[in-house]
Amino acid sequence: MEGLGRRVLVAAFDGWNDAGEAASAAVSLLREDGDYRTVHSVDPELYFDYQYTRPHAAIDADGSRILKWPETTLLRPARATRGTQLWLLTGVEPARAWQAFAAELVDVALREDITGIVGLGSMMSDVPHTRPISVFAGSENEALRTSLDLERSTYEGPVGIMSVIGHVADAAGIPAASLWASVPHYVAGHTPSPKATLALLDRLEDLTGAKVPRAELATESAAWEASIDAAAADDEEMTEYIRQLERTRDTWDSPEASGDAIAREFEQYLKRGGDGPTKPGRDDPRR
Repeated sequence: MEGLGRRVLVAAFDGWNDAGEAASAAVSLLREDGDYRTVHSVDPELYFDYQYTRPHAAIDADGSRILKWPETTLLRPARATRGTQLWLLTGVEPARAWQAFAAELVDVALREDITGIVGLGSMMSDVPHTRPISVFAGSENEALRTSLDLERSTYEGPVGIMSVIGHVADAAGIPAASLWASVPHYVAGHTPSPKATLALLDRLEDLTGAKVPRAELATESAAWEASIDAAAADDEEMTEYIRQLERTRDTWDSPEASGDAIAREFEQYLKRGGDGPTKPGRDDPRR
């Protein structure tokens, strides 16, 4: 599609960028559905703190004990096809040398003739699980915002590795966009959120024009929502809290919601130092 081109790199990282494992699960599904080849893996010694992201012991097919080290890997489709193709970037958010990390990966993207980058993320928000998952779609690239009808964030504050990669990519001539799903905070830290993963993949398909798999996400999303309903049914306080979130979300989504009210809510969010969502039903566009 115009704007991102036909060779699009989709990126997601475990950790701070990945509430409810929604973003990493989206890239994992893309990887499992297609045939990919590794283009590049970073040297973990340069970027990861093993006290924070420890290596894992495992047993290989031969029964030998091995160590699996944290990694970030860029993969390309094994076969060229017509239409938009998706490259993948997946791994762990680095603990150090972010500028070098981003520059290394963008250099590889340039060698692969990547025409656009879409970063996937998810964050904990004051949103109800019973309503559609909202996805913030933004870009710092003016041409991309115009061609794809994206938003521009006005946030100032701490960011994740996706912002750094997007900044370096734009400077190198690769337009970058980001998609951030809002995950209910009262469940985001406990279970994966397939409903948020599905929302990210739906928006990714809209943005890139590539055919994106969903597997059993629709069924899993319904089961996820039903399990939270069951848990809330035994907790009167939680039930009332969810009802409050629903009322606020419905007000937010109503045609009567004024731009001035939205702006006031966002200003209040910034005064809190970014310690929470800007508005129920909207992602925090701080990345």
